[in-house]
Amino acid sequence: MPDPVAVNAMFGRIAGRYDLANRLLSGGLDVTWRWRLVREVNKVAPADLLDLATGSGDVVFALRKKLPAATRITGMDFCLPMLDEARRKAAAQGNPVNTSWAPGDLLDLPVADNSVDAITISFGLRNAADRGRALREMHRALRKSHGHLFVLEFSQPYRWFAPVYFFYLRHILPRVAAWCTGDRSAYEYLCGSIEAYPTRDAISAEIRAAGFSEVRAIPLTLGTVALHIARV
Repeated sequence: MPDPVAVNAMFGRIAGRYDLANRLLSGGLDVTWRWRLVREVNKVAPADLLDLATGSGDVVFALRKKLPAATRITGMDFCLPMLDEARRKAAAQGNPVNTSWAPGDLLDLPVADNSVDAITISFGLRNAADRGRALREMHRALRKSHGHLFVLEFSQPYRWFAPVYFFYLRHILPRVAAWCTGDRSAYEYLCGSIEAYPTRDAISAEIRAAGFSEVRAIPLTLGTVALHIARV
């Protein structure tokens, strides 16, 4: 499992160039993935939503555009430079209503039991030092009557596409990232963490083991990304 101190420091180093790198390295597909997440969240109409590993806040801003103004959304991350980026972007947008930011660790969420209707986490579960504990914390925080979890994360590609995809991850992405961010090592870590990440079925099993039910996985972009949806 990843070292949380190293992960925190890594994201702190690339915070200022994080959005540009995401657009460039995904070919803009990160926008499409977020909107699929937002569409699914909108179906459950949460009154309170917690976006974990919020990073620079792009998921929060996408949710804010589609969910009712009364929906309370909190973006949470343990990397303070990333939260600073999110707050800066929020200020540039006039600080959207019912939107807040807070520091918080996936392994020890600073929220009460049974207190939120929905939790989203995008490309963050992969970086948790203990996925099982992180998922149990999310289960604890969600309302037991109707709470929903949405996990958007890299996944294992369809078998026929794997050689092309892993060539890109190993040989092209780190070079482009080094040019874009000046930090090749951060994206070498990214590539390694993607290759080592479990399959959709295995992650679904981990989510069930944390206490969730009705777990389903939606593969996106030839299986390279998956959206897991579950309820407590």
